[in-house]
Amino acid sequence: MSKQAVLLLAHGTPETVEQIPEYLRNVVSGRPLPQHVVEEIQHRYGLIGRSPLTELTMEQARLTEAELASSGNAVPVYVGMRNWRPYIPDVVKQMRADGIAEAAVICLAPQNSRTSVGLYRRAVQAEAGPLAIDFTDSWPRHPLLIQAFAERLRPALTRLTAETGRPVPVLFTAHSVPTRTVQPPAPGEGGPKLWPGEGADPYADEARHTAELVAAAVPEIAEWHFAFQSQGASGGPWIGPTVEETIDKLAEAGHNAMMLQPIGFLCDHVEILYDVDIAFKGYARAKGIRLERPESLNGSVTLCRAIADLASEGLGRLAVRG
Repeated sequence: MSKQAVLLLAHGTPETVEQIPEYLRNVVSGRPLPQHVVEEIQHRYGLIGRSPLTELTMEQARLTEAELASSGNAVPVYVGMRNWRPYIPDVVKQMRADGIAEAAVICLAPQNSRTSVGLYRRAVQAEAGPLAIDFTDSWPRHPLLIQAFAERLRPALTRLTAETGRPVPVLFTAHSVPTRTVQPPAPGEGGPKLWPGEGADPYADEARHTAELVAAAVPEIAEWHFAFQSQGASGGPWIGPTVEETIDKLAEAGHNAMMLQPIGFLCDHVEILYDVDIAFKGYARAKGIRLERPESLNGSVTLCRAIADLASEGLGRLAVRG
């Protein structure tokens, strides 16, 4: 009987502001970044103190392991990060050293573009060797994921509606990506493909679909919108609409309060603690709008039930293959 395990993959985050330059080199695969970009990221991390992404991801792993054990599937759950410690290759090596022969691998980004998923997948496969892998790279419609977001949104929306005395619009967000990574080349354009397969990348549609499902699960929502946040500093256009554009439209429509829920992130980190809690709140305030957000999923048991369900399915497929 082969020894099975689960491997959760996340983006990774540095522990200190001083580690930001090294971290950013990992994010952009060694390409040079302007010094002012590095300094701006350091500034943002300095304002929030630090990013809790690593600890929260480890907590999600522990809760997922407990969920699996309670369902009779007692297997260890490992965590590997693409851009910081514990790095994915190091964790895969450790799994092999621990005698793991089969692993269900899950990206902790429910809606994933093939370009980013490809980086995660390659990092795992480069060190896998004889380790058999079942890779779950996209799960934007999982019922328990939708339920987890709805559980966080409903009480926050109810509270803000009561405090303002009027219906409050909801803005769902996901991380933006460069336009070139999610659109196929124009007819006649040559060059290497940015992702495997044909046609446009599914990321944008999957992100919007998650938003639609969460909105349907919270009937108290009177009006909702969707935007892409955290556009990067690299050259070329990034997909939108942006959060700022959407806030402008809500202000023009006469709204003085709104709820923003990121449905592309599973825990707190700089894109929530700075981008939402500082930058977007400040932008909305200048437009006369009070912006609030629900608690992030973080240690949501419902979320970890979703991850455990995905892991069980992956382990089952490995057992059949084996």
